[in-house]
Amino acid sequence: MSTFELIDHDIESYCEEHSSPESDLLYRLNRQTHLETINPRMLSEQLQGLFLTFVSKMLRPRNVVEVGTFTGYSALCLAEGLAEGGVLHTIEHNVEYEDRIRDYFSQSPYGRNIVLHIGDAQQVIPELDTVWDLAFIDAEKEDYEAFYELLLPRTRRGGFILVDNTLWNGKVVGEVAHNDRDTHAIAQFNDRVQRDKRVRNLLLPFRDGIMMIEKL
Repeated sequence: MSTFELIDHDIESYCEEHSSPESDLLYRLNRQTHLETINPRMLSEQLQGLFLTFVSKMLRPRNVVEVGTFTGYSALCLAEGLAEGGVLHTIEHNVEYEDRIRDYFSQSPYGRNIVLHIGDAQQVIPELDTVWDLAFIDAEKEDYEAFYELLLPRTRRGGFILVDNTLWNGKVVGEVAHNDRDTHAIAQFNDRVQRDKRVRNLLLPFRDGIMMIEKL
């Protein structure tokens, strides 16, 4: 989800124009999401989708987990880089998105490598007896720390966790209103990762902020 422009619109448009375009499937999913959902900005879209694809292709992971599927755009991007026989597990708590997600997964050549779980990620993750090469978190902000602590022990050494929205509309900089629970949660999460000796981390000022975490 992106709600904050770190760079002006002209620069972002230039970057999009000088980056590989979306596939036809991703374009249709992007457009349908914007037309038919309440919060379309939760979608990764072209630049972030390409970023996720590039990371996945560089790592060639066998086991990937995504917390927060939304309509499936980021899952399809991550699945492009899977190693032969690799599997991506994606978890979405909102059952209303299920039909759309499955429809688009079924149209993708990578769909057979994606397993969709509808439910509470804090319950689903412990049931997946897997060591993760790559994880992507983009779900309830107040649960970021819980997701992180569930995933890190199950991530291999040298594996990566990517976390979206870690600048949260720029609100993490400066004084935070006492009742702004999401901003407090994200700021606390960022501080926790920064202090964590188990990892190496990089907070990218890209879209709404992406924290890249490598397990040491």
